[in-house]
Amino acid sequence: QVQLVESGGGLVQPGGSLRLSCAASGSFRSIGTMSWSRQVPGKQRELVASITTGGSTNYADSVKGRFTISRDNARNTLYLQTNSLKPEDTAVYYCNAAIDTRRYGPLVYAQYWGQGTQVTVSS
Repeated sequence: QVQLVESGGGLVQPGGSLRLSCAASGSFRSIGTMSWSRQVPGKQRELVASITTGGSTNYADSVKGRFTISRDNARNTLYLQTNSLKPEDTAVYYCNAAIDTRRYGPLVYAQYWGQGTQVTVSS
């Protein structure tokens, strides 16, 4: 059983910062690309940032220059440093990872999601 558990969300004033974490646990062989997405009630989930196993990153235009995604492969943990937060960044933030749980054979990745962590930016 694979689990992704996010933490680090909360209430912050505009201009503030938060560091989100996502820890993968369970039995698995390999973790591929990891990402953060966010969702506001009534809207589609939006991809915020992604990072490959080699460290290549991509960001949504709305967060470029303010958010930084990183990962610690030894600890199976994904991070999102969010700076200069704006009220429009308010959302539930979800961690996603491509994970291979097979014991042998070619790598086959399936998508796993965390339960989400609320980020609220308000004065």
